[in-house]
Amino acid sequence: MALITLRKNICHLPDFRVYGTLAFLKNHPAHHAHKIIKGHRHPPWFCSLPPEPFRLVSHQACCQKSHSENGNVLHPVVELEFSQGHGWGDLEENLKKEEEQTLYKRLRGFTTSEEVLNFINTLDILPDAVAVGALQRICEVENGDGEQGLPKAVLENRTFQALCFRFEQEPSQLSDTGLVTALQALILLGTDPQSRVILHLVAECQNRLRAGNLDIGVSSLCILGENLIRLQGPSSVTIELIIYQLQGIKLETFTPEDIVALYRILQACAEKVDQFQTFLSKINNFSLSIVSYLRPKSISQILAALMALDQTQALPLVIKLGKYVVRHIPHLCSEELSNVLEAFMYFGHNDRFFVKALEQHVASKCLTLDPKVVSKITVYCGRKLILSKPILNAVAETFVCQSEKFSLNQISALIEPFGKLNYLPPNAPDLFRKLENLLFAYFNCFPPKTLLQVLHSCSLIECHPVNFMAKIFSPFFLQKLQGEESYLDRLSRARLTQLFLTSILECPFYKGPKLLPKYHVQSFVTPCCSLETPLDFHLCKHVMTGLIDLLGARIYFSSKVLTPYCYTIDIEIKVDEGGFVLPSAVNEDVYKRIALCIDDPKRFCSNSQHLLGKEAIKQRHLRLLGYQVVQVPYHEIEMLKSRLELVEYLQRKLFSQNSEETYWCYEEGAAVVGTAVTWEPRTPPVRAVTWAGHQDFSFALREPGLSILA
Repeated sequence: MALITLRKNICHLPDFRVYGTLAFLKNHPAHHAHKIIKGHRHPPWFCSLPPEPFRLVSHQACCQKSHSENGNVLHPVVELEFSQGHGWGDLEENLKKEEEQTLYKRLRGFTTSEEVLNFINTLDILPDAVAVGALQRICEVENGDGEQGLPKAVLENRTFQALCFRFEQEPSQLSDTGLVTALQALILLGTDPQSRVILHLVAECQNRLRAGNLDIGVSSLCILGENLIRLQGPSSVTIELIIYQLQGIKLETFTPEDIVALYRILQACAEKVDQFQTFLSKINNFSLSIVSYLRPKSISQILAALMALDQTQALPLVIKLGKYVVRHIPHLCSEELSNVLEAFMYFGHNDRFFVKALEQHVASKCLTLDPKVVSKITVYCGRKLILSKPILNAVAETFVCQSEKFSLNQISALIEPFGKLNYLPPNAPDLFRKLENLLFAYFNCFPPKTLLQVLHSCSLIECHPVNFMAKIFSPFFLQKLQGEESYLDRLSRARLTQLFLTSILECPFYKGPKLLPKYHVQSFVTPCCSLETPLDFHLCKHVMTGLIDLLGARIYFSSKVLTPYCYTIDIEIKVDEGGFVLPSAVNEDVYKRIALCIDDPKRFCSNSQHLLGKEAIKQRHLRLLGYQVVQVPYHEIEMLKSRLELVEYLQRKLFSQNSEETYWCYEEGAAVVGTAVTWEPRTPPVRAVTWAGHQDFSFALREPGLSILA
């Protein structure tokens, strides 16, 4: 801890503020310690800013300019080009005397702290505004050097020590702008929040805010608020005073950058959002008019703030921000793009133009994107059910080339959408070879639920984790999966059960351990995260009307039938060996069961006719279990214009295998097919693929997918 040494009774000297500081220090040797500068390093945001020149502007220009958009940076009060340098308010306006203006302008020409201190050391009288300007300039040049702390020579400089002590003893003598500027400079210099100089300056700000005497303009108030949040946290009483003062100012006087800063302040005080909700609602409505003037970083920050503040009622603002962010995607950094994606997922926003722009961005920069962003993009596609082949192909290529850069959770986030969206990329063999290597190397490092999720996602797209099934069915892994809970959660049990069913139906060559019965579920339909999509009532009712006309009565089919294999069939029709359609209550002489899958839009990828992974595996398993699966997708039903067309459509779907014309007659209430349907269950072959370096590759690929091995 760097200490600044000053004489204990220095505060009793009334002439210290006026006359030369060096002469004072020579006459009064220092021996009393005051803790001023904290540590030997700047705060994290301080070191990241590049050196940039500072330029003062008039008060009128201040209302038109803005401070930095970076929410992690203590912002300048005024800055023409939104630079990352630190602006300091309209100090020059407060220099009423021509002599003070000349002194202040000379400070602007110095490039080192030593030059600044030597200059003020030569002054017999040091005006308040010039003292603040000197501290400001020291902060600027030290920040520009990119050092990790103030040089020891500056810390031990008597003039600098006296300068700091002056602000501690007489903060009431500073102008409003000078007070804010001095406080910001000391914060940027890494001043200890509990030091006397900071406490005195903050107390003076509080006094002026309570009295309504702090007249520094909107931009400066926002800067002061962000500085104090960095210094004392959002619980500071002064922050509330600043927000209350901002509430009394017309929003029309705020610049776009002021609005962004205000969102950042309110975001930091998210736990008090109910207290300021009325004010926040006004800001949301006003922000609709300034969206077109926002920069990419500002749009990202507003979206992040709306998400943190749970502003679900501000959906019009989210939609408008999404509309304008499309053109800025190439200019967003990794963190900003992540904020946009998280906000869109949070508010449920989906825009095809945004997806198109994202496809172009990912395809052009896939190998240079941060792994966090890559995984976030795939999560966005999976969450919104967006089957974007350009994005998924680019993501797969990135993972193959740079798999070592991804964390375990990022790997899970990256692989899961492929299974969820039922999509195998062109480089699937390379993708799953990389995944297999990582699983073998870090199997015990993966969180158990994350590992189960990855393996289950692979099975959805028929890349079965054969070599890992023995491990995940073992009591040791199941105990780890359960953790300290008294029972294993239902979703994990459902995934284990479906993997076990997959090992029986699709991997007949698997001879390892089986899943213990106590971990089985009775149904894959769960209240929270179901492995099946619930039946759409209105679409099902429409199809059932056509079936009644086709079969003659409601007794010849059942709806929502739970099978012994955990799947729920939308509509089941039983047929005997002679071709008769049997009543649903009859269980004898059943030769064939027809499973109608009435697929509404929720069972497909967004705006497409591509079936989701969980629906594809359901239909695949039902076929392997002996059912004749008949898919009735919503987009085919919507094309039918009459009830007669619906009946003819269902007849073609259900009995398309008849080689002769089908006719219908009714005997004793039973529907009879004129020509019996010849049906024989067929099990599609499953092929275990072996790659060089592994005798048994752990993922068995489906036979129809052999083209991916070419």
